[in-house]
Amino acid sequence: MPYEPGSPQCRGLITAKESLLNAMSSLNKIEEIDHIQLQLKEIYKELDKIHEGRKVLENEI
Repeated sequence: MPYEPGSPQCRGLITAKESLLNAMSSLNKIEEIDHIQLQLKEIYKELDKIHEGRKVLENEI
């Protein structure tokens, strides 16, 4: 069963994280952009923290 996000915020975060993963995958074979890959990974981590916080908040309601 696929994960059903609980709010528009969670759906947006999931979509954004998936888009970042796709971007990182697309850029994986391009040389000399390691700094961009690192920035994308940091953004992904930050979105993941926000998403985890939203899930906790929504489970309390």
